[in-house]
Amino acid sequence: MPVASQGTVKTLIPEDLKDIDISIVLSNTYHLYLRPGIQVISKLGGLHKFMAWDGPILTDSGGYQIFSLARLRKVSDEGVVFRSHVDGSEHHLSPESVIEYQEKLGADIIMALDECPSTDAGMSAVHEAMDRTTRWAERCRKRHRNQAQMLFGIVQGGISPQLRQESAKAITSLDFPGYAIGGLSLGEAKDLTWSMVDETMPFLPSDKPRYLMGVGSPEDIIEGVNRGIDLFDSALPTRVARNGALFTAQGRQNIRKAVYKTKKGPVDAGCDCYTCRNFSAAYLNHLFKCEELLAYRLATIHNLRFIARLIHQIHCAIRQGSFADFKSDFLKRYRVTDEEVRIAQKHKWLNNERVTKKL
Repeated sequence: MPVASQGTVKTLIPEDLKDIDISIVLSNTYHLYLRPGIQVISKLGGLHKFMAWDGPILTDSGGYQIFSLARLRKVSDEGVVFRSHVDGSEHHLSPESVIEYQEKLGADIIMALDECPSTDAGMSAVHEAMDRTTRWAERCRKRHRNQAQMLFGIVQGGISPQLRQESAKAITSLDFPGYAIGGLSLGEAKDLTWSMVDETMPFLPSDKPRYLMGVGSPEDIIEGVNRGIDLFDSALPTRVARNGALFTAQGRQNIRKAVYKTKKGPVDAGCDCYTCRNFSAAYLNHLFKCEELLAYRLATIHNLRFIARLIHQIHCAIRQGSFADFKSDFLKRYRVTDEEVRIAQKHKWLNNERVTKKL
């Protein structure tokens, strides 16, 4: 699911997403609550009509912002009191209001409110957040009225195997239509991420959708599917695209590098996206060097099409019973970003996000 936090996938229009073969997008209740407001969107016919998107939409509850707005909020069992990162005004979100807002937005899949602890939180704080997430999930389940919308529960528990299992048991006991694994990909090492996924998955029913939140790099999608994950979301493909990092079968390529200044062919010869069909790598290099707006649009189209093709290839491999071979072949060719560099980039992005919202 490409991220459309504020009702748009950055730089693209809905027709672009359809051409890319994107079938569902993710929007954020917190951001839409602040701007333009839930009532505004509701009066204008709901989120689908507001953003001219007739495909499915999943709305996040705002739980991630409880994490990223740490200096601007106060959490209690009642909910979250926070100051807007836009104008400093004070607001309150509760499990009940979050469900009400998502029902008014009219999303197809909606999320329970959860508390996402930081990776360096102490065990007592992680335990408290997990217990609160369970209590909030119960309240969300009770408040939910629109059965046309699928309400997903969220598993928390930090990086504790015991708490992950405990949370999964508690959340699945509430019998949601789908389940998400939250609180990961927040700067921890990847082997720790996958360890927590492995601890959680046996407790999530295989006949219901299982969603790994905030994960969306090509190699992680492969690893997640291998573990039984069905849904992913991430701002990564579009964010790195705007910074000139383009996905190819060999890994991410920095289109700003001098090697692309005179390259005649597309950045990825095996790609069928609009960008690769029509423009040379040299042209993209030129656009990024000149900071032309078209650069960000063309790069975003390419990265999302790469992910969409990867998902299609995964589907085909699963149906043919050859997913293990596909996974092995893909990871042999695809050069993954260095782990230390990846973690440093993640922390830099998270810190920048916190500072931006604080300002």
